[in-house]
Amino acid sequence: MKTSTIVLWIITLTLLLFSWKKGADTVKRGTQLAWSTTKKNGLLIILAFIIAGFVNILSPEELVTAWIGPETGWQGIISAEFIGTLLPGGPYVVFPIIAILVQAGAGLGPVVSLITSYSTQSLLAISFELPFMGWRFTAIRWTIGLLIPLIAGFTAILLWG
Repeated sequence: MKTSTIVLWIITLTLLLFSWKKGADTVKRGTQLAWSTTKKNGLLIILAFIIAGFVNILSPEELVTAWIGPETGWQGIISAEFIGTLLPGGPYVVFPIIAILVQAGAGLGPVVSLITSYSTQSLLAISFELPFMGWRFTAIRWTIGLLIPLIAGFTAILLWG
């Protein structure tokens, strides 16, 4: 069993224990919410792994290394930033796809840029951010967010690439 699985089991059991101490109704509500979330997202997770499998088979290494490979420099970092912005879904969808890109030859700098871009400027996040935070805040954060993946990608190359 992987360490991450063990940690998730410990967190789950700890939360279950705290819920149980608050009462049976808390455990019941938590379980119902967990099941509801599983029903909504379970298929999405399965489809993400299927997509990851096909991306693995269909992504030619030449294409990956040409666009975001270790020798692509600033062009690879910018391309990866753009790709990260467009990635749909949560981490359970995105990280299997990114792992396959790494296996296909993506470089360290572009991958760091891609993950940072996905985390800081996902287009899907804007649809939630705008109604709650407003245009001004979103524009400021987005402008700053455009620089962060570039800095992160170049830093990764300078320090470890």
